[in-house]
Amino acid sequence: MRFAGRVDRLGGKGAEAWGIHFRGVDARRRGEDVILLSIGDPDFETAPNIVAAARHGLEQGHTHYADIQGEPRLRQAIAGYHGRLTGQRVGPDDVMVISGAQCGMFAAAQVLLDGGAEVLLPSPRYVTYEALFGAAGATIVDVPLRPERGFHLDPADLAARVTPATRGIVLTTPNNPTGAVMTRSEMEAVAELAGRHDLWVLTDEVYAGLAHERPHVSLAGLPGMASRAITVCSLSKSHAMTGFRIGWVVGPPAFIRHLRRLVLCMLYSSPPFIQDAAIEAIAGAQEHQRHMAAAYKARGQLVHRLLGQSPHLACHRPEGGMFLMLDVRPSGIEAYRFAEALFAEERVATLVGDAFGPEAAGHLRLSMVSDLPELEEACQRILRFVARHAG
Repeated sequence: MRFAGRVDRLGGKGAEAWGIHFRGVDARRRGEDVILLSIGDPDFETAPNIVAAARHGLEQGHTHYADIQGEPRLRQAIAGYHGRLTGQRVGPDDVMVISGAQCGMFAAAQVLLDGGAEVLLPSPRYVTYEALFGAAGATIVDVPLRPERGFHLDPADLAARVTPATRGIVLTTPNNPTGAVMTRSEMEAVAELAGRHDLWVLTDEVYAGLAHERPHVSLAGLPGMASRAITVCSLSKSHAMTGFRIGWVVGPPAFIRHLRRLVLCMLYSSPPFIQDAAIEAIAGAQEHQRHMAAAYKARGQLVHRLLGQSPHLACHRPEGGMFLMLDVRPSGIEAYRFAEALFAEERVATLVGDAFGPEAAGHLRLSMVSDLPELEEACQRILRFVARHAG
């Protein structure tokens, strides 16, 4: 059997980072006392009003093909939601409904990037980006987000990596895995660079509703950026709807036209009863969502405080999202060995930072997807482990 050459670009170190997580899931299914801090799937149930909207859609027979670009009512709701999050005023024709943010990023890369194109991507970065942009034939040029800067962008590092082959910049804010939220000055520096070199900027803002240490700033909302900004978002994390697979892409008209043609032959449309649920998620009661956002903030503060007590660990305080980066280098234990032994001895599953890029080497990513008592227990297990083995 022979396969297309592109399949070799669909793997990579990032895509293979989930070993401990999968073993943890299997152990939990066997009834073992395992704490999973290895994946960003919210532990909250989807709000009852959202579930009821999906059920009502099914009962009303909303089970056939929908508009390829997304139902007009949903696109109108997304346009308003996008405006509130970013400050950019858009209309429903500027919106493409798609099957989750990751699908949106993949599709956008196919539309924006040719083989041989370079894309500037701050690192640490989400683990699947290597394969995602590789599938488009593009080359990732890593731009370091250094731990000593709190994983914040130094605009000079970005500018230094622009070449004639550069086609675009990719941003994630709040960041996965670091939890850093880009500042307005950082965004303005990116906007200036993109305008000067005529570059696209593709922004993953799936955690925008979970920024808590500083306001979320979107590049799309800055002056002059509407013609080159592509914004990807979803309801997966902010509304605990990961299994619904519903997201969207917002961009200028020419981009949306090309994206529509791609979606025509890739997805055709998103299920209409799922779109019913998305409309309710955006336009309905928001108390559940506000509760979740406050909970993630409290969880991050708890873990930062508890693990920060150890002289053998260093914590980066999360500014948004649901993740915390734990620096295990002070322990003298290499990160992969730390994660493997922590799982073997204390049954706490984490994700090794190296998978997100070299700047995260020596770190573990912890997901804040457990309630406060379970997170406190996880921290005590980590503290016991590092006290036994540090140095």
